[in-house]
Amino acid sequence: MLRISHEEFARSADYELIARERHEVQRLIDARVRTRRPLAYLIHEAWLSDYRFYVDERVVVPRSFIAELLREGLRPWVSRPVRRALDLCTGSGCLAILLALTFPGATVDATDISSAALAVARRNVKAYRLRRRVRLAQADLFSGLERRQYDLIVSNPPYVSAAAMRRLPPEYRREPRMSLAGGADGLAFVRRILSGAAEHLRPGGLLVVEVGHNRRGVERAFPRVPFIWAETSAGDDCVFLVYRDALYNTRQ
Repeated sequence: MLRISHEEFARSADYELIARERHEVQRLIDARVRTRRPLAYLIHEAWLSDYRFYVDERVVVPRSFIAELLREGLRPWVSRPVRRALDLCTGSGCLAILLALTFPGATVDATDISSAALAVARRNVKAYRLRRRVRLAQADLFSGLERRQYDLIVSNPPYVSAAAMRRLPPEYRREPRMSLAGGADGLAFVRRILSGAAEHLRPGGLLVVEVGHNRRGVERAFPRVPFIWAETSAGDDCVFLVYRDALYNTRQ
């Protein structure tokens, strides 16, 4: 392993591997081909945005378009200070950590139903020295949060439909099934999040949810909700935003 940053790698096109490094690279290539394990599991490292995280088979490999939006502080949708934030289905804790880094004045709650995933998240939170600001809790979405309210709630929940789960390549089958499978139409968790979010958002609070390329399914399932669809590198059908007041108004 070279142990260099992304920026250094971009400047190292002419770097020549020494024998030990060539051997290690070949070992990883052989293991990748033989086992079909994601490279992130083989090296216990994954990058999201500009940040590195420890990962293993207890969590999905970090990948989220919400991280792209956090680079800009969720502007223009977040225009006031974020004091309390919540990350649902935190997994490795990557989005919770990015929330804390993006909004330095905020405390962040991060929940996951998997105690194994939370052990990984705890390791990452410790690595970024954020244990005082990021609180990890085992919970099924909003359960256990009592009446806590937040300025911002984000989630990258399981959203793969049953049909798509059957077609997943071997690499994805190495990841925890419970972190991928979103029910028949991929919206089982999205429905529960939309149902409970309003009670846990402060007035003017914002909900941000990643749903894969499933904008059509979301809008068909919730025709009265005025979703805002953020533009990401994958298009405008992957991440929606909705304000607390809009969630309340659609119930009436």
